[in-house]
Amino acid sequence: MEVVCLQEKAFYALFDKVLEHVESKRKNVLSKYIDCDEAMSHFKIKYTTTLQKLRDGGKIRFSQYQKKIILYVRDSIDYYVEKHAEKSFKT
Repeated sequence: MEVVCLQEKAFYALFDKVLEHVESKRKNVLSKYIDCDEAMSHFKIKYTTTLQKLRDGGKIRFSQYQKKIILYVRDSIDYYVEKHAEKSFKT
């Protein structure tokens, strides 16, 4: 077994790089799905019943792997918002 000694400054720089790497990998995996709070923020709505109506109507995709944990597919929310965007008027 080898022992590697680092100066404190170098250790924390290495540690920060490792954290950045782990966080970037985590974002890539989780970016496809968002939770209820993020979905509500994206739609700028206040009530979960509105999300439920969108789910029940098949307007947005979601995954429910446990009874009370629902994740929403970010792309389907973006698509729904874009689909209902109004074109600007030309004067």
